[in-house]
Amino acid sequence: MLVAAGGALGALLRYFLSNISKSLFVSSIYGTVSVNIVGSFLIGYFITSNFGNNLSENFVRFFIIIGLLGSFTTFSAFSYEVVDLLNSKKYVTSFTYIFISIFICIMSAYLGTLLNKF
Repeated sequence: MLVAAGGALGALLRYFLSNISKSLFVSSIYGTVSVNIVGSFLIGYFITSNFGNNLSENFVRFFIIIGLLGSFTTFSAFSYEVVDLLNSKKYVTSFTYIFISIFICIMSAYLGTLLNKF
């Protein structure tokens, strides 16, 4: 139940952020990369935080990390958008998007874990 509830909330948040991004930018890749960076940072933060001391470990793990943040971030949308960019022969944009998505998301998760060491 915790994963399902968190997943529903995460999907709604991703949907709203993607729609806001589409109204501000021409391409939907900005919404996807934004949610993936923010989600990666928050996953790194919650995995290493003492936040769970105030809440049950199951709530943090299943509702927040697996449910909410797992459905908030989206590798499938990223994959589709890369293929679409490649098919449109936007090679520089596609490889920049790949680099930013992978490198920045991993660095965001790492920064989230570092935040709890201070």
